[in-house]
Amino acid sequence: MSSVEFDSESGLRPASDLRVNIANMTQAIGAIDRRARAKKGYTLFTINLDHLVKLKQDRRFREVYERADFVTADGWPIVWHLQRGDRRRVARPGQQDRRRLERTTGADLIAPVCAHAAEHGFPLYFVGPSPASQNAALDILRARYPGLSVGGAESPHLPVLFGEDTVDALAERIAKSGARLCVLSLGAPKQEMLADALHKRLPDVGFLCVGAALDFISGQAVRAPVWLRRLKMEWMWRLASDPGRLAGRYARCAGAFLNLVSGQASRRSLNLRLVDSEFVDELHG
Repeated sequence: MSSVEFDSESGLRPASDLRVNIANMTQAIGAIDRRARAKKGYTLFTINLDHLVKLKQDRRFREVYERADFVTADGWPIVWHLQRGDRRRVARPGQQDRRRLERTTGADLIAPVCAHAAEHGFPLYFVGPSPASQNAALDILRARYPGLSVGGAESPHLPVLFGEDTVDALAERIAKSGARLCVLSLGAPKQEMLADALHKRLPDVGFLCVGAALDFISGQAVRAPVWLRRLKMEWMWRLASDPGRLAGRYARCAGAFLNLVSGQASRRSLNLRLVDSEFVDELHG
């Protein structure tokens, strides 16, 4: 297990576990499919170092993460650390084990999710990012995946602390749309906290948090080339593209990574662990 220290003044309770229970893309799509067919909702988050930093600072964000139904490993440091704790999850050439751990990001999930939804007729609802980016991204997704049903889309200007009335109104619009899955592209922690609040009101709808995925599709932001991602250097690309905004964030992420490496637990630490998904033995069954 890993340990991420929490500030004493944050008021957080003693150490508890944060589960990563979706090991790879196959498990993620399998989980989304089964829940959609069963008309059973969920929240799906993708944890990375930036999230760990924010979990340290925000008790409510941590509580939302603890309630999440599904969590994937988004970021090579997370994957590497969890593989240290379970060598069975290390991918080997030609390995087909459905339990192998792989980096599974929101940006990588959006394409197979839309393809699957188009194939099986599951309507989607999109929340965020900006109107221009969302419109451009949805035009591209509809062209790529004929039959993709978009039950609704909006780009609300939500404060970090949004009110109950705001959530109630959004939940009502999603419910009327008939969507099986709501894709949130608002950035952390806003998208996860909104997903958690909406899930309480709409227990039969799935909520998937994808960060900048739609901005990458629309071209509003440019993702690192595939070869650079394979070298596990996507963070360097992003830092070079916007050093003023990201330098401080990545410095804090480096501190979170050192906590992962050291693994020093304390009374106010968060234990990050990998567990099997409820779907692992049923996929493709």
